[in-house]
Amino acid sequence: MTLSEVSDLLSSQGYISDSAISMAVYLSATLEKPLLVEGPAGVGKTEIAKVLGSAFNTTLIRLQCYEGLDASHSLYEWNYQKQLLHLKMLESEKQSVAQKEKAIFSDEFLLKRPLLQAISDDSQKQVLLIDELDRADEEFESFLLELLSDWQVSIPELGTIKARQIPYVVITSNRTRELSDALRRRCLFLWIDYPDIEKELAIVLSKNPEINQSLARQITTFMHEVRKLRLDKVPGTAETLDWARALASLHIDHLNREVISQTLGLVIKDWQDTRNLQDSLSELLEKVGVKSKV
Repeated sequence: MTLSEVSDLLSSQGYISDSAISMAVYLSATLEKPLLVEGPAGVGKTEIAKVLGSAFNTTLIRLQCYEGLDASHSLYEWNYQKQLLHLKMLESEKQSVAQKEKAIFSDEFLLKRPLLQAISDDSQKQVLLIDELDRADEEFESFLLELLSDWQVSIPELGTIKARQIPYVVITSNRTRELSDALRRRCLFLWIDYPDIEKELAIVLSKNPEINQSLARQITTFMHEVRKLRLDKVPGTAETLDWARALASLHIDHLNREVISQTLGLVIKDWQDTRNLQDSLSELLEKVGVKSKV
């Protein structure tokens, strides 16, 4: 697969890419290295993995990270109920303890979680999304290192399981904590920032082709100015798209103070940020070129 083919694949899925994103995706796929994508919330990091799953016509396996995540929830678990039933069936048979253990600790009783699923399919490469890794503990991050470097995992009852197909791996982080150097060395790195007005406008028009183009430009210009404010939770492209879709469904063709005030909950998700934006609304409307009065 060439670099231009990767760009075309992303475009065919409606993903507004740029040269840096296309190059990172191309190199990650070619070198079979995980792609670590960092940036603010809502700028399209997770969307890269979703687009790859659709573009390559393969399964997207998602591991949503959280505090306390461990191997049993991310790698595998044993089906204890099925194992107990099988042991009851073996009670009448003269088998040693070792034979019984070997019987119940097999693939038949193994419940594969996302990490094991991603390396177990030998029919095609999967897309593995490890989403918001910064939310997980450092212990879990360390646990990942074996998989990301050697493409294998260790299960005490079964031994080492090597990947049948090395998956496309996308790891996202919002930088709520710093990821380790050991993990970073195993990955290609991509930073995605808030888009400029023209790129965000292209994204809005791509996702909402029915929207009034003048309204779409007002929305993206307004969002660009909002991000300059001192907000605790800065809205991302995801909020822009939600807002654009909502206004289009209301058949609104231009912004005004009333429309913004009534729909502000789609853009701002913190009460203090809401107050700060309302205090700056007249200035924002002026910069967007919208009259303050309805």
